[in-house]
Amino acid sequence: MNRSLILLALSLVAGSCTLGPNYRRPTVAMPPAFRDTTPAAAQAEPTSLADVRWFDLFKDDTLTHLVRTALAQNFDLRIAAERVLQARERFRIVRADLFPVVVGSAATSQNRVSEAGPRPLPSTLGPEVADFQIGFGLAWELDVWGRLRRSSEAARAQYLATEEAQRAVVTTLIADVTDAYFALQTLDRQLAIAQRTRDVAADGLRLTQLRRERGVATALDTRQAEQLLYTATAQIASVQRQTAQTEDELNLLLGQTPGDVSRNAGFIDTFNGRPSVPVGLPSMLLERRPDIRQAEQALVAANAQIGAARAEYFPRIALTGLLGLESRDLSDLLSAPARFASIGAVAAAPIFNAGRTRATVRLSEAVERELVVNYERTIFRALREVSDALAGYHKTGEQRAPARATRRGAPRRHAAVD
Repeated sequence: MNRSLILLALSLVAGSCTLGPNYRRPTVAMPPAFRDTTPAAAQAEPTSLADVRWFDLFKDDTLTHLVRTALAQNFDLRIAAERVLQARERFRIVRADLFPVVVGSAATSQNRVSEAGPRPLPSTLGPEVADFQIGFGLAWELDVWGRLRRSSEAARAQYLATEEAQRAVVTTLIADVTDAYFALQTLDRQLAIAQRTRDVAADGLRLTQLRRERGVATALDTRQAEQLLYTATAQIASVQRQTAQTEDELNLLLGQTPGDVSRNAGFIDTFNGRPSVPVGLPSMLLERRPDIRQAEQALVAANAQIGAARAEYFPRIALTGLLGLESRDLSDLLSAPARFASIGAVAAAPIFNAGRTRATVRLSEAVERELVVNYERTIFRALREVSDALAGYHKTGEQRAPARATRRGAPRRHAAVD
């Protein structure tokens, strides 16, 4: 028993050894500022539009209701939530291997031994033999080389990666619902314009027909007026088709069957314009992106798997123990003489497995290298998306400025003509 305790103590001391590399975040060169960032924004504090809560961004009750409905009922988000729960339970399963397993057992048997067999029974025993047993068993793999700890570290990182994936789904969902809502607002105004154009074309056709009856217009003029009316009518059908498809898309995001979508008709009129977009510094903003954090957690998991794979080169050491009571008579089962106990240690190491362990290590290292590249690609893709968005934001404003100036000056020019 003393030797067993000494072995246990030595094993626990050796358990501080952990194979495999410790995770270090890869170094990625970051630009000092985003492309298309104004000098004033580049020198400003590293704030972001992401600091604004989504329901405070546009302040529209209808849009807020749609987004809240999507957050409660969207299918992709519900699937992502279940994946988070699955990853959490996988992590708990793997972490449980770090602790001893204790099982309880109870057994009874009734046997009859042959009285005419080659081994005669003692005179004090009859042919009927009963056995009653109750006890506890213990099995504990000592994590001497850190295999279980690395596996637990990998499972935890995978769990965190699924949480980041869920946050990415939430962000994308809010953006998609908002984008579809703005698209519906735009289509409503396009439909109103198309209907007015059709009315103007219908009036023009009637006027042209009257002029033709009086010999002022030709058949070609009438045909052109008819073509304008047909084009305007077809444009109405096209816009209505796009509206129905956009409503169906939005209803799918909301987790609802296809149908009409309510919207605030005066939203565009009360909208005060585009919100300001302070972009801050790339290194500060990209750390908030859930897709980058998800890629990094996947890299953490792959790095930990290298240590778990390398630990397979070394023996697994496990402790076993058994404590219980056994008696031929049920009445004596709880007596002191019925006690029994055993403790032992088992070590098993691979001697020959046709290169399986070496291939597993190389596989885990290759996966880790791939995820390093994926992490860098995710960062550069995020830089591109932000740069594209900033370019669209600034250049669209510049593109609309002449149109606004033209609209402001149009009445004065008309007045001068009149």
